[in-house]
Amino acid sequence: MTRFRLGPEPIDVDVERRALDHAAAGAYVGFEGWVRNHNDGKPVLRLDYQAYAPLAATEGEAILAEAIERFRVRELRCVHRVGSLAIGDLAVWVGVSADHRDAAFAACRWVIDEVKRRVPIWKNEHYADGASGWLHPDGSAVDDE
Repeated sequence: MTRFRLGPEPIDVDVERRALDHAAAGAYVGFEGWVRNHNDGKPVLRLDYQAYAPLAATEGEAILAEAIERFRVRELRCVHRVGSLAIGDLAVWVGVSADHRDAAFAACRWVIDEVKRRVPIWKNEHYADGASGWLHPDGSAVDDE
């Protein structure tokens, strides 16, 4: 079963959320990460996400499998966009269903943090002054040298 997905298509949160339905679940927690219009004091016009897709999919699936074991949740999903995104676009979504809210909240936070830390996805921010800069989603700059 695929729980992590990477692609250029807009994320349909309603469809994704329905994949988490489980009769034993008493809680659902979701996270939506949107493209914002600034970073480090610079106005951002848009951004481009790129990923090494085979490794991103493998690592994303590993993170979600770890989360199921670690937090004993019922189900979870993560979708991350690639390609050119505009301000306000939904870039990443995480959803978790669990028997209780504590596990759902903890798992959701852990998943997004691990995806940002471990999955090979980079963004190129395009600034209002015409410059651009590559960043890893954890916020660190990517050295071009």
